[in-house]
Amino acid sequence: MFFQWFSIFFNVVTPVFALILTAYLLGNKLEIHSRSLSRTSYYLLVPAFVFNVLSQVKIDAATAFRMMVGIGLVYMITGLLGWGLARGMGLSKEIATAFLMTCIFGNVGNYGLALTKFCFGPEAMESATIYMLTTNTFSFFCCVMAVGWLKGGSTGALKKLIKTPAITIVPLALIFPMADIDPPIMVQRIAGLLGDAMIPVLLLALGLQLKEAGKLNFGKDVFLASLIRLIAGPAIAIVVIPLVGISGIEASAGILQSAMPSAVLTAIIAMENDVAPAFVTSVICISTLLSLVTLTVVMSFF
Repeated sequence: MFFQWFSIFFNVVTPVFALILTAYLLGNKLEIHSRSLSRTSYYLLVPAFVFNVLSQVKIDAATAFRMMVGIGLVYMITGLLGWGLARGMGLSKEIATAFLMTCIFGNVGNYGLALTKFCFGPEAMESATIYMLTTNTFSFFCCVMAVGWLKGGSTGALKKLIKTPAITIVPLALIFPMADIDPPIMVQRIAGLLGDAMIPVLLLALGLQLKEAGKLNFGKDVFLASLIRLIAGPAIAIVVIPLVGISGIEASAGILQSAMPSAVLTAIIAMENDVAPAFVTSVICISTLLSLVTLTVVMSFF
């Protein structure tokens, strides 16, 4: 078992963290800022990747729907578990909302896609992309609505969601598989070149974002929220995903995507709305570091 864990850690997890650590250590020296890479990814690389995968997707609509339902339920239950435990411990509504946000929003994009590709190969990327889109859409909406509930007003969640490039490109991409035709070769190559750059650029951006996070909070509540995201997430997925009729590589990719640390986008939402930003940022950093161990263990079961 030890050698199996070592092999997974060395061959699957280490390449991902090598890029994150490179950006973390060299970002200041090279004068690279996370915002530049994040915006490039947000507006160009991620939409291109989504188009490239979905325009040639081979998963039938019924299976895709079950995958979306499954991953949505997993993240919803995980988020509610975090919120319920926080309230049960007598923590404030603000911290309980921060628990919900960090538990319901996993880093399925820049972190999850890379690990899924290394662990299961290119054939799992269609499933991983569907899970990513579902999780990001659902979690973003829930986080913004939770903030609106906390602040007592509307936050325009639907409007922000509609304007997300990775979401708006989906209907255009799905025209091709629905019509049973391939995109023009020129379009495939442009989207392919941009999409291939997405994972390394997002990993570098994550390293820079962790570097820019500032002072961390190492309190027990931060570790509790981190462990809910890292341990409860995949445990719930192991039960829920088979129940909705998903099996094989689609189920494996879903369980792995459910084990990701908290997403960096959660910190942006927290900062923009002043909802315990220091706590949220600390959970993101701590859960990312702890995932070195937890993800190695999760992947050893596949």
